[in-house]
Amino acid sequence: MQISRARELIEQQMAFSSGYNRNAVRMILGEVARVHGNAAVQQLFRDFDLEHHYELDPNTDYSGVGL
Repeated sequence: MQISRARELIEQQMAFSSGYNRNAVRMILGEVARVHGNAAVQQLFRDFDLEHHYELDPNTDYSGVGL
């Protein structure tokens, strides 16, 4: 997944705030982690304030999510 596509998908999920959207964001982060590494995931956390918005831990290894 391209980083630009991941950004689009996260923006769409942030328009809502249910548990399903939180899980969708986790799956997006998993794909980004597998393809681009943890640095790209950390950048998405900073750009979208995912720790605050979805109460996700930025130090978690998301590479295994969604396999």
